[in-house]
Amino acid sequence: MAARSLSRVAPSAVLKSRRVRDYLFMTVGILITAWGLDAFLIPNKLVAGGVSGLSTVLYYTLLDQGIKVPVGMMMLAMNAVLLVVAVSFRGWRYGAKTIYGMVALSVAVDALAPFTPHLAANDHLLAVLYGGVVTGIGMGLVFKARGNTGGTDIVAQLLADRSNFGVGQMMLAADATVTLVAVLKFGPDLALYGAVAVVIMGRVIDLVQEGLSVEKAAYIISEHSDRIAEAILHELGRGATGLAGRGLYSGNEREIILTVVSRREIDALKALVHAADPGAFMIISDIHEALGEGFKEIGV
Repeated sequence: MAARSLSRVAPSAVLKSRRVRDYLFMTVGILITAWGLDAFLIPNKLVAGGVSGLSTVLYYTLLDQGIKVPVGMMMLAMNAVLLVVAVSFRGWRYGAKTIYGMVALSVAVDALAPFTPHLAANDHLLAVLYGGVVTGIGMGLVFKARGNTGGTDIVAQLLADRSNFGVGQMMLAADATVTLVAVLKFGPDLALYGAVAVVIMGRVIDLVQEGLSVEKAAYIISEHSDRIAEAILHELGRGATGLAGRGLYSGNEREIILTVVSRREIDALKALVHAADPGAFMIISDIHEALGEGFKEIGV
């Protein structure tokens, strides 16, 4: 009876711990992103797309007129307008994480600004590199927690609903529009630096979400698949799966061995396959993450 009771409450406990972890990751990611914006991008007039980039352009435009409005406040105002428009068109599909991300990033940008030094002020290339990496790490943590900070993804979703283009294409178009606005305000050089920051940020976000490629997946086609599988299991100490296959040219039925090994084990795998069957055919590819027995534990 106790076991049954435990199994009933366990899922809710898991979900609760996941929510706590998600909001913790989001908060840390938002603070890192805000610091990167305040330290590298905003003071150097680097527009890395999105609402933060548009707010940066507007901030300096108003500053030239003697009006100082905090960047975070403008981000919050823009996001609020976008959220209202999105809700009016699509209904209340944006959950608490979206609202939390929008508000928290806007507040964090203004709250950290007085305490954040302006770094790489005389080197735009360094500012782009550091700014792209730091904000990419922060946003990667936010996305890893299944959250977002509003902005261009809301615009992209609305436009995608009313066109034949995907959300990714619409996000690119929205960021390109912001970059064009930056060209008009700051000139082509600074706008180009900002575009580079967008690319770096995107790559770092992918890296944070998917991890380093430290594992390899190998597909092995051989007439001696049993011998190779035995070597993988006992000499390499790794698992393997046999897949049914057929050569389309020869029409012969063959077993395809699928195995996943670490990068340092790949040479040993090649050696044992060659020893078992010099005529074997191998396909080796990078994988972003391997979870389960023999690798990282599957997170909840």
